[in-house]
Amino acid sequence: MRHAMVALGVVLAGYGGAAGAEPPGPDQLPVIEQLPDPFLMNDGSRVKTRDDWARRREELKGLILDYEYGHLPPPAKPTVTELSAAANESLGAMEKHLLVSAGPDKDRKVEYHLDLTIPQGKAGPFPVIVKGDLAWGKVPATVLKEAAARGYIVAEFNREEVAPDKNDRTRGILSLHPDCDGGALAAWAWGFHRTLDYLVTLDSVDPKCIAVTGHSRGGKAALLAGALDERVALTVPNGSGAGGAGAYRVRHAKAESLTNITDRFPYWFHPRLKTFQGKENRLPFDQHSLRALVAPRALLATEAFGDLWANPTGCQQAHLAAKEVFDFLGAGDKIGIHYREGKHAQNEEDWKALLDFADKVLLGKTVTRRFDQLPEPDAPKSFTWSAPAAGK
Repeated sequence: MRHAMVALGVVLAGYGGAAGAEPPGPDQLPVIEQLPDPFLMNDGSRVKTRDDWARRREELKGLILDYEYGHLPPPAKPTVTELSAAANESLGAMEKHLLVSAGPDKDRKVEYHLDLTIPQGKAGPFPVIVKGDLAWGKVPATVLKEAAARGYIVAEFNREEVAPDKNDRTRGILSLHPDCDGGALAAWAWGFHRTLDYLVTLDSVDPKCIAVTGHSRGGKAALLAGALDERVALTVPNGSGAGGAGAYRVRHAKAESLTNITDRFPYWFHPRLKTFQGKENRLPFDQHSLRALVAPRALLATEAFGDLWANPTGCQQAHLAAKEVFDFLGAGDKIGIHYREGKHAQNEEDWKALLDFADKVLLGKTVTRRFDQLPEPDAPKSFTWSAPAAGK
């Protein structure tokens, strides 16, 4: 393992991550069978301090964007139009329907819908949970009611209006940035970030208590958005699997693979990822590295025992590997995993787990639910490295 990682350092040191530089292809990279050590810098040295980790975090971010997702379009200040607003007594909330517009200039913008459910009868500012899956339908009324009762705003936007969920770059934000190498997941993460740009301007929103979530491909987008934007205090991917919270190298026999996902949905990613089909063990990172970018902010992965396509085996291993980084940064209590019975969905139990974890890490409340439940508790770790002694 150490020899392979040092060899990787030699290759990546020559690359350097310079803007516009072509990163090494899979045949130029060494085989790393276990989950790569996130503490090993590109030059072969190992993280010792928090300052070292800050530099390593930037290296990992560069690698992940260069090889997997591509880069996000440039930021753009959103403008927001209120379409309607009305009290919903059955929810105990005010419902607002908005239209967000953002793009490179006044003549080139994308528009997408944003719905806010804001608690009534309580004093703000409120924590807010942002979800991008509005194209699939609204969050169930029972969940909105409970969130409002607990004092949370729920913000739902339509990521498919930001970028279509098909291999079509003639519409959406990527059509306005033809030189951007990001795929749809990067575009959807951009949509999360523009939504946050608006939300932090509201007196009703507590800017220190922002959570992002999403289901399946929406969970992948939420994880990427939370990893890259430090305004996000809590990131909660649900059933996100390959390209999300599940490792590529470690996979349940019935789980989606890198080959499966890049054959079916190549437009979600940078084209470079597809070159690693059957060569996942040559990736210079794995999905635990993406999870680690969230640290020391909070991260919860909500999953289902019966959702084998979303890779419970790889999700467990990615969680355990990322926890080494959280522990190193003194944030081991801010990473959690929650499994329920059932299949591929984001249901009321997932939302209750999310709200309980948010109560714990955002509001400092005492909760009885545990967040260390593993789907395969007796499985050995898929890595032999461990965190350095906590640095300063």
